[in-house]
Amino acid sequence: MAGEPSGDALGARLMAATRRLTGGQVRFIGIGGEKMIAEGLVSLFPMGELTLFGVFELLPHLPNLIRRIDQTAAEILRVRPDAVIGIDSPGFTLRVAKKVRAAQPSIPLIHYVAPTVWAWKPKRAAKYAAIYDHLLAILPFEPPYFERAGLPCSFVGHSVVEGGAGRGDGSRFRAAHGLADRDRVVVVLPGSRKGEVARLLPDFRATLERLMPRHPNLVAVVPTVATVRDRVAAALADWPLRTILVEGDADKHDAFAAAEVALAASGTVALELALARLPSVIAYRLNPITVALYRRLIRVKYVNLVNLMLDRMLVPELLQEECRPDRLADALGRLLDDPQARQAQIDGVAEVARWLGQGDVPPSERAARVVLDLVSQHPNRG
Repeated sequence: MAGEPSGDALGARLMAATRRLTGGQVRFIGIGGEKMIAEGLVSLFPMGELTLFGVFELLPHLPNLIRRIDQTAAEILRVRPDAVIGIDSPGFTLRVAKKVRAAQPSIPLIHYVAPTVWAWKPKRAAKYAAIYDHLLAILPFEPPYFERAGLPCSFVGHSVVEGGAGRGDGSRFRAAHGLADRDRVVVVLPGSRKGEVARLLPDFRATLERLMPRHPNLVAVVPTVATVRDRVAAALADWPLRTILVEGDADKHDAFAAAEVALAASGTVALELALARLPSVIAYRLNPITVALYRRLIRVKYVNLVNLMLDRMLVPELLQEECRPDRLADALGRLLDDPQARQAQIDGVAEVARWLGQGDVPPSERAARVVLDLVSQHPNRG
């Protein structure tokens, strides 16, 4: 079960690895997006219904969310799968798992992507331990937080390293889109949720408009996903500079290779940008009341995982009241104007790929091996 595009990518890679390891003797049902469906998932309903974030953004959709939780739990109990894997999105996956655990304890429950108990709500470790049989962690320092609470946890690495973010073809992209050598490409990533796009795209537009007098050859490349593509395309129609809308990982990664800088919503894409060695500015804004609640709970200094892992502000983060066009333009302009500033970011993320699990065994295969071992040790006897 995945609830947003980043989870869909994780799920698709896990499914592909599981199929390879089992010689194709596996079947998938659940909830996922286009990537999981392409790997053979039969999705119970469109994943886009779950792509929500923030307390007040969620409230209007709560009745449908509750209905989908009940529907999913009932389907799991009917099918009796060999394992249930929830991928992040705890507002949905945790609630489904809780219902399944109460009704049928024999079904193995696994969660993929550890909740950030090191950042906020440390008591969640015990909550997960009471429900799940195993946790798959994407960061190397996470397992002890959960093992202390009695939940077995395996570090498998972050499958973003498998996505090809650092292997794009910039020359191909420039040739395909008629970009001249003098054109300076900035990749603009406003997020994959409707709320993110609505909040961030106007400020991103105003940011680039401020930079145009100094950089008249600026070209914005905007990667998007199916769930928000039409919304993004409509917003780009009146942008004051040339824009190129792309969809799909191949074009996105080629755009990374063709670009000098990126302006991005906070999220998994920040790791992709680090792997691509593309200097970036990270921005985000939520409903002010939602933020006021979160700020009382947050225990870390940064939101960008690159900065968290390095324990310093390497990649500029402009959040909430700091997320405004003048500040964003200053930060992005510095990267455009100063080659040394760009190189400092490139050099600073050199260790991040290793920490995320790059190596001989892909993270998705490590995760699949853990899942298959658990299934073999914990057969669903009913």
